[in-house]
Amino acid sequence: MARSDEEVSNDPMARTRNKDLIAGCICGALCALCVGVHAATMQGEAKAAEAEMLARYGGDQVQVCVARHDIAAGQTISESDTEERTWVASLLPADAIMDKKEAIGRQVGSTILAGEVISSARFGFDTSSIDVPAGMHAVSVPAREVHAVGGALSPGALVDVYAIGPSATARIASSALVLATSASQDRANTRSDAWVTLAIEPSHVQEVVQAAEAQTLYFALPSEDDAPAKPSDMTVASAREGEM
Repeated sequence: MARSDEEVSNDPMARTRNKDLIAGCICGALCALCVGVHAATMQGEAKAAEAEMLARYGGDQVQVCVARHDIAAGQTISESDTEERTWVASLLPADAIMDKKEAIGRQVGSTILAGEVISSARFGFDTSSIDVPAGMHAVSVPAREVHAVGGALSPGALVDVYAIGPSATARIASSALVLATSASQDRANTRSDAWVTLAIEPSHVQEVVQAAEAQTLYFALPSEDDAPAKPSDMTVASAREGEM
């Protein structure tokens, strides 16, 4: 049987429960209000910090293509090499690449360091001091010092190039002419940025680049008595056939 309002109002325990319920509602409302105020304060502080940074450096923030790790000269950029990050526009180089798709598949002309904004200038090769023989293409490939005759390679040398894979080794170029090296260009010759530029027949450029990307390259320098007087006309295919 339902109790009348008068009976409820005269019940001390009922009055206590009602007071507790009201107090709970008030506390809940106050907590929600505090959370809302705190969130608004944090958001305001974040916006203030962003405004301060923009005021200090100027310009807007944009998405740009950044190197996730060191990318050596001669390396072809892949999906895993880059990522997009937010950058202050006024601090970007004039030729910064915004969309990572514009960088993927392109060969690097000079070393890109981890965290660096990738620019179009990094894909250029300074050919002013490189004399490419007629009918040949200049191709730069990574070349750690230990793989390149201890760093002894110099422009004008004729070298054999070997590609080392998980289960096989193949000579991919014979008597290839060295056009330039990272050491000859007075650049830091470290594991990440050492390179060698070779004169390669146009029909075999793709194979050499693929080998450089997927395998480890070693350079063999023959003695002066064994070295030919000029770069050999032996193709990549015939070099491999000669080893079979």
